[in-house]
Amino acid sequence: MKKIKLLIALLATMSLWSCEKDEIRAILNTAATPAVSFSTPSVVLTKDTENNNVLTITWAKPDFGVDVAPSYTLYIDKKGGGFTKGYTANMGSALQKVFKGTELNNMLLNLGLKPAEVASLDVKVVAQLGAKSMFSSVVSPLSATPFLDKIDRTTTWGVVGSATPGSWDGPDIPFFKTDQNNVLVAYAKLVDGEIKFRENNAWDNNVGDNGADGTVEKDGANIAAKAGNYKITYNLNTKTYKMEKFMWGIVGSATPSGWGAPDIYLNYDPINNVFKAIAPLVVGEIKFRKNEDWGENYGDTGANGTLDAGGDNIAVAKAGNYLVTFDPANGKYKVEKIDVYGIVGSATKNGWNGPDDKFTLDFTQENAWVMNGVKLVDGEIKFRTNDDWGLNYGDNGADGTLEKDGANIAVKAGTYNITLNFKDPAKPTYKLVKK
Repeated sequence: MKKIKLLIALLATMSLWSCEKDEIRAILNTAATPAVSFSTPSVVLTKDTENNNVLTITWAKPDFGVDVAPSYTLYIDKKGGGFTKGYTANMGSALQKVFKGTELNNMLLNLGLKPAEVASLDVKVVAQLGAKSMFSSVVSPLSATPFLDKIDRTTTWGVVGSATPGSWDGPDIPFFKTDQNNVLVAYAKLVDGEIKFRENNAWDNNVGDNGADGTVEKDGANIAAKAGNYKITYNLNTKTYKMEKFMWGIVGSATPSGWGAPDIYLNYDPINNVFKAIAPLVVGEIKFRKNEDWGENYGDTGANGTLDAGGDNIAVAKAGNYLVTFDPANGKYKVEKIDVYGIVGSATKNGWNGPDDKFTLDFTQENAWVMNGVKLVDGEIKFRTNDDWGLNYGDNGADGTLEKDGANIAVKAGTYNITLNFKDPAKPTYKLVKK
């Protein structure tokens, strides 16, 4: 008898639950849509506002008539673009997106908008309930003007040879434009060997120095080089060149070498005309100096981001990986924490547990990471930051596009040059080039 009563009670409970679900379906307001608004209907971006909050897009939670928790996706595209190739951001339960100047400017340029020209955009927000129920806002217009503060310093010329990392096959160390017309500069880390200058990573147009007199001749003799860090100046007008020992570096108790050499080498960033490095630092102090010598060094006496010749040591309060920017032309510097990408997987030397082989930033491109000459075996790989799975990327479609927590990437044994490109944060890509 007790079993029968229990069964009756259970059936009654199930009946009530079924009715409740039917009631929810009945009262769901299927006409509900998010309502989008902007902090400004027209945003004009400049170099001065790149670190400011320049645009906030807000949407109200629709009144569905029932207590549900939708997830939201923000879409931005050129006017009439149909949101097929525009910007997409999964916002979760957030009800607004705040853009800083740099992020918004990069997004606008990636959409193909022209700097200093007013452009019309379409914006919409989609609320999603479950796997199939989607509720889209009306498409709202937004006016935006991007800016371009970068100077294209790239040239067709490069340094090649046994003294360079790429040896005689390249890739060549690039020459960049300077403020003087047809006067190029390259920053090169060389070993004992020889070099020449050539165009387009090819031998069709190359120059050497027949008399070792600083003047170049077409198809001339190889130029002898000693190991060291150099600034190489090549004057196309006079067909002359100059090689001088040159490097900016980071030294101090916060660096692996302490207050002695070798300093952390600062790479030239031609896009911003500054010097940068990814530096693993510990708690301590740093300074900047030239050619690993104290004859020219810089600190920060006011602890305000301004360089002072012979100034006070710069404190590093926490250990970690930092992006260090040294801007001697404007007397500024930055020390910013950064997540460092690595490669992990059964195809790598340390397997799935790491530590990962680390990428370095390619300062000749925006938001690009490179790793050259990494040896892999048959297996699989993924990319992640800081030897941790909190942020990792794979490739769900094996199409060269990265997805967060995506599928493992199959590779064959060999030596590879690998590039990760996050210029478009919504659609990052990668390339595996077998040497």
